[in-house]
Amino acid sequence: MKIAFTGPESSGKTTLAKEIAKKINAQYYPEFSREYLTKRKGIYTKENLDEIALGQFELINQNDYDLQVYDTEMLVIQIWSEFKYNTCSKTISELTEKQEIDHFFLCSPDIPYEEDPLRECPEQRDELFEIYLNKLKNHKVPFTIVKGTHSERMEKSLEIILNLLK
Repeated sequence: MKIAFTGPESSGKTTLAKEIAKKINAQYYPEFSREYLTKRKGIYTKENLDEIALGQFELINQNDYDLQVYDTEMLVIQIWSEFKYNTCSKTISELTEKQEIDHFFLCSPDIPYEEDPLRECPEQRDELFEIYLNKLKNHKVPFTIVKGTHSERMEKSLEIILNLLK
């Protein structure tokens, strides 16, 4: 089973993904773009998004564990490309359609923003959340919105995952 945490920047994806993976004894996969962008000191172009997408897609297609938890997934790259550059490459669109995730957790930006040199849009998290929500609905994939305190997010995520594993 593949579970992915998605949503706007600084909405708790990494924290939840790591803790959920630990709690359910799943393999955790970090966000590919974080390592990629860190090596490039945060500098990238629209064309670099295809490289990021290919790296993320490769992570998602690993089938080395029965239970896998992803810090991010292809919609993040597609939405970012459309939001920042008003376009999305054929590569990113195709990879987004091909990704196989069993359940998405959409993280609400209702938690305090945390500064990070790789983050770009602290004032647009609510707007981006709505874009994620609409994309998930349009793709007709199973998802759950997680919001509130960290413990509320953990409780809701664990409840859904445990029901899926039955």
